[in-house]
Amino acid sequence: MSTGNAVGGEPPLYRPPVSLTWWLRNPSYLLFVLRELSCVFIAWFVVYLLMLVYAVSSGRAAYQEFLDLSANPLVVILNVIALAFVVLHAVTWFGLAPKAMVLRLGALRVPPTVILAAHYGAWLVVSAIVAWVILR
Repeated sequence: MSTGNAVGGEPPLYRPPVSLTWWLRNPSYLLFVLRELSCVFIAWFVVYLLMLVYAVSSGRAAYQEFLDLSANPLVVILNVIALAFVVLHAVTWFGLAPKAMVLRLGALRVPPTVILAAHYGAWLVVSAIVAWVILR
């Protein structure tokens, strides 16, 4: 006699159906899913940067074609959305850093706020340098 899905002759456990949008109901799950999705947009930025490097190395005509592509409203919208996801990714990554890094100065542990401030400070400095190089 078959017992179906039951183990050891016990009736199977009831498992309620799970909605495809279960992650929308809890803000922490939503943030987790959005952070995971951000990887797709980070990959887009890498591809976009590689396209720029290739266009610059291929001469004036190829660079102008890249600029024309970059001026397309769909590409602009995609890049704005990608920028938002990259910022989300960076902010959540920096938020995890104090939990993952335990720094000690002698016997004292560096407070998590100092680690977080150092990350944001480094981000600000690097962003300022990049802005200076681009806008000068």
